[in-house]
Amino acid sequence: MKTESTLLAHALVRGFVSLAHPRMLLLMIWPVMVSLLLWVALALAFWARAAQAIDAALRQSALVELMFEYWPLALIAAHIGAAVLALVFVPLVLVTAVLIIGMFAMPIMVNHVAGRDYPELDRRRGGTAAGSAWNSLASLAWLAALALVTLPLWFFPLSWPVLPPVLLGYLNQRVFRYDALCEHASEQELALIVHDDRGPLFGLGLIVALAGHVPVLGFFAPVYGALAFIHYGLGRLRELRSAPIEGASRRASE
Repeated sequence: MKTESTLLAHALVRGFVSLAHPRMLLLMIWPVMVSLLLWVALALAFWARAAQAIDAALRQSALVELMFEYWPLALIAAHIGAAVLALVFVPLVLVTAVLIIGMFAMPIMVNHVAGRDYPELDRRRGGTAAGSAWNSLASLAWLAALALVTLPLWFFPLSWPVLPPVLLGYLNQRVFRYDALCEHASEQELALIVHDDRGPLFGLGLIVALAGHVPVLGFFAPVYGALAFIHYGLGRLRELRSAPIEGASRRASE
């Protein structure tokens, strides 16, 4: 049986292989383009007013005003609202793209990957389309809650390179783990993999989130991430079903 790290490495490699298939080209483009155009349109319409509102809100805090006196915040103190918007623009594009892929593109990708690489897996349909939509909405709600909880950390520039990938990594694994498995795994199998593979799933989500911040590569990251999660989920499901019957039955009942 493959270890979790081996499955993770295999998923990352196979995700790139699947991404290169002609059938994935359109899926690789349109979710990110829709998300990007949406946020560019919103930025053109509301950027100045949003920047002024953020700047005014931040300057009501004595702590923030004190921090503006020190480097490097002193360099951007006059444009702090615009700096905050610029900081969150890419994460917002990626979050929206992930939600679009999760709700509309994942069934196509799952069928493509399963048909080519995992044809022996039975479809036990432990999830539903309604469950996928609910999972995406719940994931977005959890992301918003985590963003609020970590809000004080955003006042410290040293945390800026860390927080967006961590939050996006969480969103990636919350959305993609369900959609990757809901068609093929039973309810028990889905719950078991989500529970037992929390670490690797978050690690995969974090890798995809980091890739999303790399120029050029970031354009393909959401679709690549979805494919990598499909390979990890279906590969893990195949390992689970090929385990000795006694061990599999015992673990499924835990």
